[in-house]
Amino acid sequence: MYNFYTHIAGNPGRCRRFTCGDSLFTIYNCRLKNKYEDLWSHFNYIVYVAEGRKIWHTPHGSYDLQEGSCVMVRKGGAIVEQFFDTEFCFFLFFVPDEFICEVLKSKAIPLQRSGKKYEPIIPVDANIGVHAFFQSMMTYFNSSREPDQSLLELKFRELILTIADNPLNSQLISYFSSLLQAPQSVSLQRVMEDNFSYNLKLEEFAKLCSRSLSAFKRDFQKQFNTTPGKWLLEKRLNYAMNLLTNAGQTVSEAAYDSGFESPSHFSRCFRQHFGVSPASLKQQVVA
Repeated sequence: MYNFYTHIAGNPGRCRRFTCGDSLFTIYNCRLKNKYEDLWSHFNYIVYVAEGRKIWHTPHGSYDLQEGSCVMVRKGGAIVEQFFDTEFCFFLFFVPDEFICEVLKSKAIPLQRSGKKYEPIIPVDANIGVHAFFQSMMTYFNSSREPDQSLLELKFRELILTIADNPLNSQLISYFSSLLQAPQSVSLQRVMEDNFSYNLKLEEFAKLCSRSLSAFKRDFQKQFNTTPGKWLLEKRLNYAMNLLTNAGQTVSEAAYDSGFESPSHFSRCFRQHFGVSPASLKQQVVA
């Protein structure tokens, strides 16, 4: 998997972008190399589709984004499916949790609390205000001049406040509120539960949890009473077992979708854990 944020931030010649601290706003015309691309981001990002179609696949469901769609993709992993018969042009707004919290603390009317679980991709009501905002950004993207940083910061804040001021964005508003209220232990658990099936390194999980690797391992041990490596292996194997027995997947599909490096590595771990190979288990299920 590659980091979507660093991929764009590290290739300035590929697309026009504006930055405000770690926040990054870009208009992105892209044609991925493969039909499916595995990507992740340690920042949340808002996608507004100007043209074309792509599908974001997650373990919790698939999200078909077409012209006029606007969503917030929570930090973590996804598999993006592209369609080669059309161009795809979209605005991307990467935004750290800290920036969201800073902006919302200045909001005159506090956000309501909620303890609900959140989908990996949360729809944004693309009302007149949202469409007008992205149209207004084209003025800056089409200009050869770089906007003043203070103006950019206002525009970045405007988008967050525009979304948070619309009651139709109740799920996203609730998620924003959770960022203001949730302790670090909740954030760590949420990230791990949502992303264990992606083939990410421990350093990348630590980055998703906004921690150094050593702090991540320490906090994880305290939270789960085991090491990240052992927890990930058990979660992935149990998830793969479900994919093989209930979802009808092949051994290769289950290995890939549960985060293993290769089918051979998956088969070895599966046999050690369950005492039977995944291929033998599939034969029993089919029979």
